[in-house]
Amino acid sequence: MTQLPGHVLRDPALRRVLTALQAQGNRAYLVGGVVRNALLDEPVDDIDIATDARPEHTLALAAAAGLRAVPTGIDHGTVTLVTGGRGFEVTTFRRDVSTDGRHAVVAFSEDLAEDAARRDFTFNALYADPEGRVIDPTGGLPDLVERRLRFVGDPASRIREDYLRILRFFRFFARYAHQADPAAIAACGEHKAGLAQIARERIGTEMKKLLAAPDPGPAVKLMAETGVLEMLLPGARPDALPPLLAVEDAPPAWPRRLAALFPNDAGPFLRLSKSETRALAALRQAADKGWSLDEAAYRLGAEAGTHHALLMAAAGRPLPPDWRERITRAATSPLPISAADLAPLSGPSLGQGLRAAEAAWIASSFSLPAPALIDMALLAQEEPS
Repeated sequence: MTQLPGHVLRDPALRRVLTALQAQGNRAYLVGGVVRNALLDEPVDDIDIATDARPEHTLALAAAAGLRAVPTGIDHGTVTLVTGGRGFEVTTFRRDVSTDGRHAVVAFSEDLAEDAARRDFTFNALYADPEGRVIDPTGGLPDLVERRLRFVGDPASRIREDYLRILRFFRFFARYAHQADPAAIAACGEHKAGLAQIARERIGTEMKKLLAAPDPGPAVKLMAETGVLEMLLPGARPDALPPLLAVEDAPPAWPRRLAALFPNDAGPFLRLSKSETRALAALRQAADKGWSLDEAAYRLGAEAGTHHALLMAAAGRPLPPDWRERITRAATSPLPISAADLAPLSGPSLGQGLRAAEAAWIASSFSLPAPALIDMALLAQEEPS
């Protein structure tokens, strides 16, 4: 019998929730990511719990135990129990009654196997009882050991229940798997048109998570081969990603990888936030204008400067040995003069002078003294336009 690592179940807050749920004879199991990650000895973030208690009973059990309960998705069986400042999502066993590719109508169940049958991937359909014994209704343990990604049951059926599972397939492949079920790959390609039903915000969320994986290259390649990538990001350049991954000397960052993968504005396709769209536009501007390391870091900051440097390296422009130090220096070297120092100038002349001073400041590797920069600003007014 496979067991969860003991430290997971020694969590006092988790023990209080499990004890509360079992107080009147109901069953409660850890499920999904917590079991998967614990068995892989990877960090556990959120803890989800499945139970045969109906939602209204979960609320009553929580009240009896003095736990705060929030009906976060009570129509679909989910109640969040809060203790120790943390939330634990507790969901009643369910089975699907009908689906439309985006939302499911569910019925509550008392059968763990029915609950497992509606989940997406076999290694996400692992359960563990309060003693840590792992329950595997769908054959997920061998898949987890082999790092093999496989849908629960028929791949086409799982995808038709929720077309977002196509993107989840590629995301989980990038994050947890080394091999993928050929039938699952084929089904993703055959049903990719269903992604048109999915809100762009949800697609964007999945793409950002996928690109933040340690090595998203094989997953993106598979997306391109199935036609999914072109459908989501027309004109994407999957061949541009491996060179970036090969030179990355920084933690994974989805904006940098998206900038390499997609040379255009991804905002409308992935419904990115305004700040995310601006940040990606700045990286495009830096590339289009051929900014140096110093200029990019000075104008955009250290994080974006690092992105720009690695994108330069991926494009075949070698980085100097001290590139990190240069980025740090540029990002922390504000122009040592201000508009007040250029009192004779005003209006467009003032702007022209400040731009000239900035260009000289950057070109000098942030070493020119303030008087010299003032002279450069004033001289810019004497040059023919």
